[in-house]
Amino acid sequence: MTVREVAEGLGLRVFAAEAASLDRPVLGGYCGDLLSCAMAGARSGQVWVTLQAHRNVVAVATLTDVACVIITEGAQPDPETVQTAERENVALLGSDRGSFAVVAGLIRLGVPA
Repeated sequence: MTVREVAEGLGLRVFAAEAASLDRPVLGGYCGDLLSCAMAGARSGQVWVTLQAHRNVVAVATLTDVACVIITEGAQPDPETVQTAERENVALLGSDRGSFAVVAGLIRLGVPA
């Protein structure tokens, strides 16, 4: 499964993504809103589900090498965050649904827990 397939399967908005980042394989998932917990728990290739939408999310995504970030609850990154994500080649996706619903959708799609 790729980031593109996750985005299409869940009907996610794409805030920032290069073609290469959309074709990246998804190896699992992590859900959490505390950046320090994400730094410790998120792994390379995972989807990170969070309601955080600020620039520090991009820094943590880069540090942990997650496949993408799904921002939930209708939160939207500001233009500066989107520019940073594009520069760092971090796929930022969005959903109006809550984190629990997004995680359930990921599991239905077959993303490994």
